[in-house]
Amino acid sequence: MNGTSEGPAPAADLDGSAVTESDITTAAGTGAPAHRAAFAAAPLAMAVVDREGTVVDANASFGELLGAVPEELAGAAAADLVDLASDARTWHAYREVLRGRQAKLRCKRRLKHPDGHSMWAQITITPLADGMPGVLLSVADITARRELQARLRHLQMHDPVTRLPNRTLFFERLTAALEPESCEQGGTGRIGLCYLDLDGFQAVNDTLGHRVGDRLLAAVAERLTRCADEAGHGRATAPLVARLGGDEFALLVEDSTGTEQLADLAESLLKAIQAPFDVSGNRMSVSASIGVVERQAAGTSATGLMQAADTTLYWAKADGRDRWTLFDPERNAHRVTRQALASTLRPAIERGEFQLEYQPLVGMEDGRLRGVEALVRWNHPQFGMLTPNRFIALAEEDGSIVPLGRWVLVTACRQARQWQLDHPDEPPIFVSVNVAVRQVWDSDLVADVAKTLAETGLAPHLLQLELTESAVMGSAGRPLQALQALSDMGVGIAIDDFGTGYSNLAYLSRLPVSVLKLDGSFVRGFQYEGEGVAPNPADEVVVEAMIQLAHRLGLTVTAECVETSAQATRLRRIGCDTGQGWLYSRPVSPDRISGLMRVQA
Repeated sequence: MNGTSEGPAPAADLDGSAVTESDITTAAGTGAPAHRAAFAAAPLAMAVVDREGTVVDANASFGELLGAVPEELAGAAAADLVDLASDARTWHAYREVLRGRQAKLRCKRRLKHPDGHSMWAQITITPLADGMPGVLLSVADITARRELQARLRHLQMHDPVTRLPNRTLFFERLTAALEPESCEQGGTGRIGLCYLDLDGFQAVNDTLGHRVGDRLLAAVAERLTRCADEAGHGRATAPLVARLGGDEFALLVEDSTGTEQLADLAESLLKAIQAPFDVSGNRMSVSASIGVVERQAAGTSATGLMQAADTTLYWAKADGRDRWTLFDPERNAHRVTRQALASTLRPAIERGEFQLEYQPLVGMEDGRLRGVEALVRWNHPQFGMLTPNRFIALAEEDGSIVPLGRWVLVTACRQARQWQLDHPDEPPIFVSVNVAVRQVWDSDLVADVAKTLAETGLAPHLLQLELTESAVMGSAGRPLQALQALSDMGVGIAIDDFGTGYSNLAYLSRLPVSVLKLDGSFVRGFQYEGEGVAPNPADEVVVEAMIQLAHRLGLTVTAECVETSAQATRLRRIGCDTGQGWLYSRPVSPDRISGLMRVQA
């Protein structure tokens, strides 16, 4: 139904005759013979209604429509005959037209004929011509038009390959389910969604063709529908199954009862798809990944629900495919935080949001400060102080590690030179800076180091560059050339986290490396001595062997994660050169390092 306030308009000329609404209303009001005959014989069902809403006259078509003789309709309430009082809005508009306060009313109604069949009718009510009292009510049969519109809508709202509701209809249903009125009409007030994607479907299209691919999609749709019907057994409605495009499907569960219901549905979907398909003479097996979301409908938007489902589907694929994964708000918060950090990394470098802390490297024999490792921190305006494990991998992914690494190098060298100037009577300490392989590939690291040393005045032997074992051991071509050039320059090269990868020891002897930093996992095995627990002798054997190997190759060894004096004692006994860890100091500000240097003086 819709009521509109429109200006006077000619009556619909449904049979192509020259009879107009003006002619008919004049005839109905004056009784002129020619006009009266036109009114009576018109194919459009019409009736003249007085200001009180009572039928004054009706033509044959109107009587046929209602299954009555026209004369018998005189005196009947027009609103009752064509259902104008069924809703308040239409009833009010009708009364306004009768009173002459509104020019026209047009609405749609479903009318039932006395013989039992129904029809859709468009009802139009307009004032009679020449200011005569009363209105003309006309009724046009629009059943065929409605059926055509319904067929067109069905085609528009359904996928031609699988015959399932398409993305448009799915979102229409989803949006309606999340309307406040829907949430308040009883039920559980919850909503669930299984977002499904076939694993490796593109290979089917590429190898067997799109026709076979389409038939596979149709077969998958049948199994999903069967699962939905089984899940809906005994419930008010079954889940809506829709194809969202490509090989993506969704099952919408309105009034869900909780995550257990969605988990059971997801399990049944996986099992249904895992069974082999016979398509066009091809027997094939496919699997699916499913993202599952279940939550309170109130306060949820269609966009938010689909974003959560899409994220969870990505997790399912990343976790190994052929599985379903339930949305985890905590995991999603971490993902959102990661994205927020990634998007602001480069601007943060320009804004100067990074700072360096320094952790001492101490001689195992005399306990004196030999050097420091520069450790970058991000003073994020929203998330606070962030350690490297929160952002270095992101910086390597998007390439911002190059400008960030360049800033760290310059800042650390400048600080090392400043310590040297502030403590001229003390042996200068070196600074160790971490370098990512991408810095070697995406920038001229050798030129950057040379320029930095020249500008800061720091001697090359007071700079040490740290690369991870996996990065150094795989070095060839340009990275190896860069390492060699830096070593020739006098810069120290250290392998960080040594012992965690698969070291090619023969290759190690040919690398321009001066220091091995033992990974903390080896050092932690020493921590029980002196605490009433027998240490594992294998730990010491392995570490001692690595230290002896390094010394035979002319390298020095630094032990990371030294936390107790017992660890330090054992490491010193087996010949470790320097140590780094909380036993000596946590990472601290530059002025604290100055304080440590003064204590040694």
